[in-house]
Amino acid sequence: MKALVSKTVKLRLVVEDDAEFIVSLRNDERYNKHLSQVQGDVGTQREWIREYKSKEKNSEQYYFIIERLDGTPCGTVRIYDFKGDSFCWGSWILNTEKTRFSAIESALLVYKFAFDELNFKRCHFDVRKDNCKVNQFHSKFGAKKVGETEDDFLYEIFPDDIEKIKIKYKKIVG
Repeated sequence: MKALVSKTVKLRLVVEDDAEFIVSLRNDERYNKHLSQVQGDVGTQREWIREYKSKEKNSEQYYFIIERLDGTPCGTVRIYDFKGDSFCWGSWILNTEKTRFSAIESALLVYKFAFDELNFKRCHFDVRKDNCKVNQFHSKFGAKKVGETEDDFLYEIFPDDIEKIKIKYKKIVG
């Protein structure tokens, strides 16, 4: 896997030692309002990571820690639900240690990895309807609403959409 590095953040694959950080994020009320609830403690999370690693080895999903370039962890993001030439991403959390443009940078790194390295042709994902900031973010990124459920808006985005965004944010993310 090529290094996934942007101007102020990088992505690295999750390891068992990240369990405490992940649990702290997922259990923090500032960040978990729109996430599925997690049960358990650090030990349970370590076990989940051990099981996940076999999925990573089989190229079934990828779970990343988002770090500032100085190595300070500031979030998580996961790529999963591979369906033919399409992937989904989520479990995207950024904490107060994030950089100013870490949302833009981490999203672009996700797309770089999935479209350029894994050769997916499309991305599908859902966002809770009441998660206004994230819905606005994805709309600005060029994602198109393709449906909805009772709770979620359903989106898709293509590599050409991301090329436009790279140009738009070139000065910000380098």
